Amino acid sequence: MSCYDEAELRSLGFAAVGRGVRISRKASLYGADRIAIGDYARIDDFCVLSAGDGGIRIGRHVHLAVFGCLIGQACIELGDYAGLSSRVSIYSSNDDYSGDHMSNPTVPPEFTQVAHAPVRIGRHVIVGSGSVILPGCTLHEGSGVGALSLVRDDCEPFGMYFGAPARRIGRRAQTMVEFGDRLEARRWAPS
Repeated sequence: MSCYDEAELRSLGFAAVGRGVRISRKASLYGADRIAIGDYARIDDFCVLSAGDGGIRIGRHVHLAVFGCLIGQACIELGDYAGLSSRVSIYSSNDDYSGDHMSNPTVPPEFTQVAHAPVRIGRHVIVGSGSVILPGCTLHEGSGVGALSLVRDDCEPFGMYFGAPARRIGRRAQTMVEFGDRLEARRWAPS
């Protein structure tokens, strides 16, 4: 994967960009001045980040796999150590599907009714391939979402979810939190 170097990342005009960030040159970035990226985050080929007024905040050690999408006007936040597998889409804006309004961005706003709500992905959350997260959802710390799921409601901490719509099917271990704490301690330990 061909990635931007540090100087190129700075030239893209991000709100903030941490150390060791890797972003594919094949990713599409819109509203970079509203995107903040933490240390050691990685964004793979063909990802689309389109930040609206609420911005996009990506924590440390976050991975967005190929063809991932973060799109919308409201804030999208990815906590430290979150992982989004290939083709995961997160939307903080959504058209009205009722037929009471028109839809799509080519139509003047007075004829549409787009809903905007923040999406928050907590620390240590994992989202499986092809899943879709809708506006207003919070996936709390350690929750997991299986492949091809549709998340339209909040996910409880360390819950495992699957399906369309996603339903809780179990509980995840919390060992990853201990590992994350150990990694953080190592980062700040004197050499």
